Amino acid sequence: MLDYGKEADRYDASRGGEPRAEAAAAAVLGLLPRHTRTLLDVACGTGLVTRGLAGAGLRVTGVDAAHNMARMAAGRLPGGIVLGDSRQLPFPDASFDAVSAVWLLHLLSGAQEAATVVAECARVLRPGGVFVTTVDKAAAHDVGSDIDTVLAPRPVRPAVDRAQAVEAYAAARGLTPAGRAVFRGHGQGRTPRSTAEDLHRGWFTQIPLDGPLAARLATGLAELPDQDEPRPDPRFALMSLRRPLRELLGKPLGRPPVA
Repeated sequence: MLDYGKEADRYDASRGGEPRAEAAAAAVLGLLPRHTRTLLDVACGTGLVTRGLAGAGLRVTGVDAAHNMARMAAGRLPGGIVLGDSRQLPFPDASFDAVSAVWLLHLLSGAQEAATVVAECARVLRPGGVFVTTVDKAAAHDVGSDIDTVLAPRPVRPAVDRAQAVEAYAAARGLTPAGRAVFRGHGQGRTPRSTAEDLHRGWFTQIPLDGPLAARLATGLAELPDQDEPRPDPRFALMSLRRPLRELLGKPLGRPPVA
């Protein structure tokens, strides 16, 4: 996995910047109930999306485990950013009307860790509130381009953020599906050259950098035309899941064990 503390300084410029963040924030806001007043943005990163959520008049708190990410976010939302682990959120039960997690679950190590994070988001959510998260993140980048054809032989681990799995993690904590949305990843259309750079710096975590597959993919990318011409932008999927006003018997929402 990439070191997101080291990635902080280049993160926004390499991932669509303000237009992508604005699209993400608008999509999240569109899934929130009208009574929403407080929101926790989990794994808030540099705070671009977090600031957009706060701009809608919500009282927003961001939390991130990477110090450099949290530092940048604090500059955008002074007083609203906390350093903390999404697997053990530093907040009491039922603290927020809504919880968002944009581009987080796909980074986790497996189903157990993802279930732990979803459980924590459910724990700090007030009855009647919603948890909004991106799902199927990796699949969004496959836009059917020539780059995707070159990358087709790469090994792909089962996605921990696939929609069906996330619904199951949430159901175990009493959350039920409440809505879906999609938004455009502005400025994230891959180019052959940028994809090769991502390959060489370990973005594709299942491909050993010194192995024959990495070399074969790099050669295939280098042979594509229009090396700096972006292919279509991805379209990311959001899912919202609601905590019921009345808790179901036998479904406690207390803190789960850390994976």
